[in-house]
Amino acid sequence: MVGLKEELLKSIWHAFTALDLDRSGKVLSHNLCTVLNVPHDPVALEEHFRDDDEGPVSNQGYMPYLNKFILEKVQGNFDKVEFNRMCWTLCAKKNLSKSPLLISDEDAFKVWVIFNFLSEDKYPLIIVPEEIEYLLKKITEAMGAGWQQEQFDHYKIALNTSREGLSAWELIDLIGSGQFSKGMDRQTVSMAINEVFNELILDVLKQGYMLKKGHKRKNWMERWFVLKPNIISYYVSEDLKDKKGDIILDGNCCVEALPDKDGKKCLFLIKCLDKTFEISASDKKKKQEWIQAIQTTVNLLRVGSPPPHKEARQKRKELRQKLLAEQEELERQMKELQAANENKQKELETVRKQLEAAAARAAEEEKKRLQTQVELQDRFSLELEREKMVRQKMEEQVAQKSSELEQYLQRVRELEEMYKQLQEALEDEKQARQDEETVRRLQARLLEEETAKRAELEKWHLQQQQTIQMTEAEKQELENQRMMKERALQVAMQQLKQLELERKEALEQYEEVKKKLETAANNTKSWKDKVAHHEGLIRLIEPGSKNPHLITNWGPAAFTEAELEERQRSWKGKKATSE
Repeated sequence: MVGLKEELLKSIWHAFTALDLDRSGKVLSHNLCTVLNVPHDPVALEEHFRDDDEGPVSNQGYMPYLNKFILEKVQGNFDKVEFNRMCWTLCAKKNLSKSPLLISDEDAFKVWVIFNFLSEDKYPLIIVPEEIEYLLKKITEAMGAGWQQEQFDHYKIALNTSREGLSAWELIDLIGSGQFSKGMDRQTVSMAINEVFNELILDVLKQGYMLKKGHKRKNWMERWFVLKPNIISYYVSEDLKDKKGDIILDGNCCVEALPDKDGKKCLFLIKCLDKTFEISASDKKKKQEWIQAIQTTVNLLRVGSPPPHKEARQKRKELRQKLLAEQEELERQMKELQAANENKQKELETVRKQLEAAAARAAEEEKKRLQTQVELQDRFSLELEREKMVRQKMEEQVAQKSSELEQYLQRVRELEEMYKQLQEALEDEKQARQDEETVRRLQARLLEEETAKRAELEKWHLQQQQTIQMTEAEKQELENQRMMKERALQVAMQQLKQLELERKEALEQYEEVKKKLETAANNTKSWKDKVAHHEGLIRLIEPGSKNPHLITNWGPAAFTEAELEERQRSWKGKKATSE
């Protein structure tokens, strides 16, 4: 959105500078809101431009108002050509040259739009010589003519001596004058300007007639194809009035060459996610150009790069900024070197003056030094004679002192030798005393150890006697316990035999009781069968009641608890009657 805003501001700036804002600012704002599809309220617009110095235009100026209330609301869903044409209409009448030009007003409008695209991002807007050369080369190539580099170099030199670049109206005059299109008619120049306009402004990367195969009828129809950075549109003719469809391009699309078939040559295929398009070019060269152009567009979409002409413009701008920065840095360094050179010159002049003053002082001092040196030589000769006499006396005294010193040193050496002998004697005596003390301490320690050993042996003897006595008592006690355990073991064995006999008797009794229980069970079963037959209780097996059943010794009961109670009452009544 920042780049879009800059592009809009350039066109608006032309209209803004061409109008009397006090009378026409409201009209400009209304037209901008209309062509940019920005929702606006006419009543609020009147409030913004009222004359009581309270509206935002009066307080802040028109450009802040334009940014806040119009440009920040632009979404990009507007016709750029219509927007540029509105701004052109407002500014062309005032600024366009009255002299006859070799281009039409429509071509001048397209040159003006191209100027806004290539101009620098600073106001007042100008186009620098490098961009002028780029534009003129594009137009010359579109006309099929040769580029006159030497002619432009002379023009560039003349331009650089007077200004940095050209305004939009000067660029229109330059192209309209035919200075760089000599020998070309108006129609050729107009077609070249239109081609450059389509490429730079409408992002038309390639266009031309080709045959397209239908998806339903499978017939081949001639269409005018227009390739843009993310779409291929095809029309009935090149006037672009009757649009037949679009081919949406993205990073997943691909283009492939096809062999000739069905009488069609120079075929290629465009594969998209939802559809596939078969197209036939007029010749092999056109086929290869279209395949290469479409593939380049898809590759740019994959990496997210802008269209080639926009990327090239940005690179040229960055290069100019880099060169400008380097030039400024070079100028700064040159100024620093010049300043440093001037400082060095001043320093050298100061040093030269100081050297001249120092040389004068040195000559004066040299003269004084020579005079002083003569005086010093005379004085030194006297002093030297006196020094020789004093030296002789000193040598005699030194010889005498040397003899005395030698005697003194001999005496000192003798005393040192005696001191060393005395020290050795003292060391021997000290060592003998230490040895005697060590022997004495060793004897005392041995006596103490012998006494302690004697006491320990006596203690061990007493403990051994006590242990022998305790061992005899424990042995007797263990013998008694063994006798008691043997007697208890015999008693336990007798009890175990008795229990074994009792277990056998219990098993025999259990077998007898088991037989009796079986006999009683058989008798009870026979009795139950008889009672059931007598009472007529034998009946068909039917689904049981949902109430809980009684449990007997032989399994679930044949009746419920209520039925059993009824039977009991009936038996009791019969029993009472019989009694």
